[in-house]
Amino acid sequence: MKKINIGITGATGSLGKVILKNNKKISFICFNGDIRNRKAVFDWFKKSNFNIVFHLAAIVPIKEVNRNIIKARQVNYNGTKNIVDACVKKKIGWFFFSSTSHVYKSSQNKISEKFQKKPVSYYGHTKLWAEDYILKRFKFAKIKYCIGRIFSTTNKNQKKNYLVPDLKYKIRKTKKKLTLKNLNHYRDFISMEDISKIIFILMRKKFSGILNLGSGKGIFLKDIARIIAKKYDKEVVFLDNKKPTYLVANINKLSKIYKFNKSNKIEKIIF
Repeated sequence: MKKINIGITGATGSLGKVILKNNKKISFICFNGDIRNRKAVFDWFKKSNFNIVFHLAAIVPIKEVNRNIIKARQVNYNGTKNIVDACVKKKIGWFFFSSTSHVYKSSQNKISEKFQKKPVSYYGHTKLWAEDYILKRFKFAKIKYCIGRIFSTTNKNQKKNYLVPDLKYKIRKTKKKLTLKNLNHYRDFISMEDISKIIFILMRKKFSGILNLGSGKGIFLKDIARIIAKKYDKEVVFLDNKKPTYLVANINKLSKIYKFNKSNKIEKIIF
């Protein structure tokens, strides 16, 4: 069997760690520099022996993006341009881009890949700009790619600056009734383990196009908080003064490729 070498950015992130941990027989060549540095990116491609690229590196979560929108644009858009241009020069065989459901307009109906793009966050804008560049460059270069629009995800090793770990920390540490704000948003959670498996199925099939990576099931963030509070025997109340947004995947395309374990519960993803 031919050895598979995969170039990967963002290997130290939550999803990157899961991918590396669950696929130890694969040879991953990690980019450890700054993807904004065009020369460093092109040198990595030139010196490394891989024909597949997983591009996961980005400024996330939304709180981090909003703290420094200039850096977020530079990394999520300009950095992706560097990676894409290097892919075209090297003529790689397959490319996976970690995008987001935040490129879509909020909708109370399940969202298909063809649904209107109207980002619900600046993070979504940076990813949509990157998507547009990928589509334009790879169309003419005839490179196969998957733009995976990942809906909400978490795991027990995710950093505290993400929503669910932050909720777990705050709720676990509180000694009195905890008031939580702006959790009236409706989201679709998928496990990182499922995402990792899906990416490799897509790679083997040489899937090319845009694909929603979600569970197809929605939950209000305040219900996530209630699950956490019950786990730690705490009491929470909610103060919601923002208009709710809804992002739940239509997974008709994904369901033809991947079958979810029906026993998967939201608690398993959270804890």
